[in-house]
Amino acid sequence: MKPVYMINGFLESGKTEFITYTIAQPYFRTKGLTLIIVCEEGEVEYDAKLLKANRAVVEMIEDEEEFTAANLVELEKKHKPDRIIIEFNGMWNYKNVKLPWHWRIEQQITTVDGSTFPVYYNNMRSQFAEMIRGSEMIIVNRCDGVEDLNTYKRNIKTINPKADVIFEDKNGEITDILEDDLPYDLKQDFLELDDEGYGIFFMDIMDHPERYEGKTIEYLAMVLKPEGFPEGYFVPGRMAMTCCAEDISFLGYACEYEGAAALNQKEWVKVTAVVHRKYWKDYNGEGPVLTALKVEKAKAPKQEILSFT
Repeated sequence: MKPVYMINGFLESGKTEFITYTIAQPYFRTKGLTLIIVCEEGEVEYDAKLLKANRAVVEMIEDEEEFTAANLVELEKKHKPDRIIIEFNGMWNYKNVKLPWHWRIEQQITTVDGSTFPVYYNNMRSQFAEMIRGSEMIIVNRCDGVEDLNTYKRNIKTINPKADVIFEDKNGEITDILEDDLPYDLKQDFLELDDEGYGIFFMDIMDHPERYEGKTIEYLAMVLKPEGFPEGYFVPGRMAMTCCAEDISFLGYACEYEGAAALNQKEWVKVTAVVHRKYWKDYNGEGPVLTALKVEKAKAPKQEILSFT
C-alpha cells in the first residue's frame, strides 16, 4: 500500500508552509522520493533547493475533474514515489475524492487561518465541516490578536470531537486557552451543567480528562441505549447541530447505572454522576465513563437540540 498524507484547507490557510516545514524535518525524511500533488496555486511556492535536498517533487492538478484515480496512478508511474503528500483544494468536494485502490491515507490534517476562521465557518460551513470531519489534526495558525479561540475550538470539536486542535501564533503553539473561559468553576467538586455547559464539558473532557476525574456532574439528558451495549450501562447525552440542519450528532458518554434496563430509549432524565477515566472498548483505551448516583425522570427541554452554529 502507498502511504498518502492528505493536507487540506482553504486557499492561503498555510498548507504549503506546513508541508514545507514537515518535509525538512529529520523525522519525516526517507531514502525514497516524496511526491507532492498540489491542487491549487497559492502565494507561497515550494523552494526548488529544499525539494531537491529532501528528495521531493511537485506535480500540479489544477482542475477538480482531473483529480481522478487514473491520473493519480499516472503520476505514481512517472515518479515511483515512496510516499505521497496531497495539498488538496479546499473548494473541491471532498466527498467525491477517489484515490487509487492501493493508496492508503496515513494521516489527514487540516490547516486553518485563524484570522479568517469566522468568515469561512459562517459562510462555507458545510465545506469546512467536510474537511475537518476526517482529520486527525486541525492546525489553526495566525492566531495573533484572536481573543475568542475557545469558540473556535468548540466549533471544531463539535464536528470532530477526536481531532487534536492546535493553535499557533507567531511565537508557536498556544496552550491552555479554555480553562479560564469555562462556564463553570473547576475548583468545585460538583458541576451543574446547563445546555451550554454540557456541550463544553463534552468537548473539553476529551482533551483534558484530568480536570474532571472524580467530579460529580448533573445535567438534563436523553437516554440512548445502543444495540449490543453492556448490561448496566446507557448513554445519557444530547443531540447537537454541529454544522447545519442536516448534520446532527448525539453527544454523550457511557454511564454505569444499575437501573439502566428499566430506562426507555429517548426518554428524558436528569443525571447525577461521578466522572471517571476508565478503559472502554469504543475508545480503544481509556476515556470518560460516568457512574450514576441518581437518574430521575424529567421533562423534555424547550430546545431539545443543542446548537453550535
